[in-house]
Amino acid sequence: MLSRVANSICWIARYMERTNGMLRLLRTNYISSQDEVADFSWHSVLRLYSDLPASQTEQIKNHSPKVLEHLILDTNNTASVCNNIYRSRENARAAQDHITKEVWQCLNDYHHLIRDQQVHNQIRYGDPVTAFDSLIQHGMLYYGTVDSTMARGEGFNYLNIGKFLERAILSADMLNIKLTEINHDIKQPSDTIEWRYLLYSLSGYELYLKTYQGKFETKNVVEQVLYEGNFPHSVLYCLQQLTRYFERLKEESLPDSYAEVEFLIGKTTNHVKYSNIENAGETAQQNFLQQIRNELFQIANAFNQFYFGNT
Repeated sequence: MLSRVANSICWIARYMERTNGMLRLLRTNYISSQDEVADFSWHSVLRLYSDLPASQTEQIKNHSPKVLEHLILDTNNTASVCNNIYRSRENARAAQDHITKEVWQCLNDYHHLIRDQQVHNQIRYGDPVTAFDSLIQHGMLYYGTVDSTMARGEGFNYLNIGKFLERAILSADMLNIKLTEINHDIKQPSDTIEWRYLLYSLSGYELYLKTYQGKFETKNVVEQVLYEGNFPHSVLYCLQQLTRYFERLKEESLPDSYAEVEFLIGKTTNHVKYSNIENAGETAQQNFLQQIRNELFQIANAFNQFYFGNT
């Protein structure tokens, strides 16, 4: 497979995973904002997914309709949902010979859905949750279409590499936001509602209830998001899946290129697997999550350099 095609396929998955993560986070935060109308702030979300200057962020951080329009529909915001879907579709256009027609059709339909005036009206003036549900459902259709129609070859491997790399970054970022809000004090009494919202955003609420019998403790939530091997959004699970699909590329890889990326993935996996964030202090926790994020981006950069021909 040509390096530019592999790059396009990987970015299809990264943009789609980022879209799914953003939509779930925005849906959960919007519902939370309705419970805390007077005090709710979108500042932490805007910091992640907006390119507005600090002064404009301060102006809209308490205004949910403006925030949602900016993060979902604003084409001038490079990190908006509509731009993510558009870029995923354009990458699919560049790699049409290596994805199925069903995957292309699904992405094309998603592009038209995010441009639908009814969806825009729901987000701006009506019930945004209805729009969120419609968009998230179409994202789930994309995942099912990939799984049921793509041959298990290089293209499928690159789709999963992109998906799990992006998912690990999203999970680490969302956890860092919540820990920052409680000053990284894992042992303090937990705010059940806040941690429940985090688990909703990561589709992990039901698993948490089954694992911990509904007893909410900060350290248990952190443990699930970082280390739980059966939770498909945990950082460790994503790294293990990243290893799984990367190993399938070994026969088609240059030995030196494979060794460089394999080392970085293995180092990051072991860093997470053998860490103990619960007993770490505030500064150590912040440094750990930032280091994991940096290492994930190093993996992405290594793919750019050794597999996609980018500098």
